[in-house]
Amino acid sequence: MKRPILIHPDPRLKKACAPVPDLSDKLRVLADDMLETMYDAPGIGLAAPQIGVLDRLIVLDCAKADDGEAPRPLVMFNPQVVASSDERNVYEEGCLSIPDQYAEVERPKVVDVEWLDRDGTLQRETFDGLWATCVQHEIDHLDGKLFIDYLKPLKRQMITRKMVKLKRDRARA
Repeated sequence: MKRPILIHPDPRLKKACAPVPDLSDKLRVLADDMLETMYDAPGIGLAAPQIGVLDRLIVLDCAKADDGEAPRPLVMFNPQVVASSDERNVYEEGCLSIPDQYAEVERPKVVDVEWLDRDGTLQRETFDGLWATCVQHEIDHLDGKLFIDYLKPLKRQMITRKMVKLKRDRARA
């Protein structure tokens, strides 16, 4: 089931999320709903707080269908970066909670991430490039941080004003 995506500024997007104590069928259904919502948006990542759920859960899929890659949906409960490279990468980031706004953000180029999969099994993987950027972006959401928090104050305020206007215009429609 598709879920509505919260638009910045929404106080739930700035809250740190609680770890998932143990996996339930309800949480697995939530993960499936999040994947459906992400693909429909369309996006390459989605964090639970973006749909108003303050649990440490993210989904992502950075496989590029136009490059012939098969979809690779990942569901991560309680993800955490356990190691990161000194080498940095800059990507132009966007966010489903901040539609049509993009900015360059610098992050570690390579990260090792640990998480529980949908079966409760501990996983660990090294991510590089776009996958590394995406997983860090989504984990930031779990800590109440948005990609615009990396920007200079003036640019951040400009984007926030645009989002306030967008929400106002949508409310009128």
